[in-house]
Amino acid sequence: MPSIARLGHVGIHCNDLEKMRDFYENVLGLIETDRDDEVGMVFLSARPEDEHHEFLLCGGRTAPPGTLMLQQISFRCNTLEDVIEYYHRFKEKNVPFDMIVTHGNAVAIYFYDPEGNRCEVYWNTGLRARQPFLERVDLEKPADEIFATVKRAVDAYGKTGHVDTSILAAQDIGAVK
Repeated sequence: MPSIARLGHVGIHCNDLEKMRDFYENVLGLIETDRDDEVGMVFLSARPEDEHHEFLLCGGRTAPPGTLMLQQISFRCNTLEDVIEYYHRFKEKNVPFDMIVTHGNAVAIYFYDPEGNRCEVYWNTGLRARQPFLERVDLEKPADEIFATVKRAVDAYGKTGHVDTSILAAQDIGAVK
């Protein structure tokens, strides 16, 4: 049986290709590696020396605004400090937040791109936690304090999972089953 080594890239259709390219390049920091203006494609990568593109933007979205098309697009960070810096950057750029949470095994910011696609930047904590696991985190605090809070939550709920249902009540993502 052959096996998959890793996810290669994701491509999404969009209404405003330049607005989306600007967001993913100048807010998230992805690097444009290629483009085809005639066809309407922009290729982006976080690691252009390793992957030509991990993310592809294509013009020609035909779904009406508000149509649920994907659950989320997730971008992994190397450090908790990176996630904290994104938090401040997103606030500065008025990027709309969905939720700021820990899954025990990760600390994550869920946010929306200019066309309403739900995205996530996250850092793996190295801790093991049964899913679903959802608890708020305060990214205004120092990284060591945040990690200590996450560790305490994992110590308490990591074997059983845990969902702060007040987070779900504030979201339009439905109940966790």
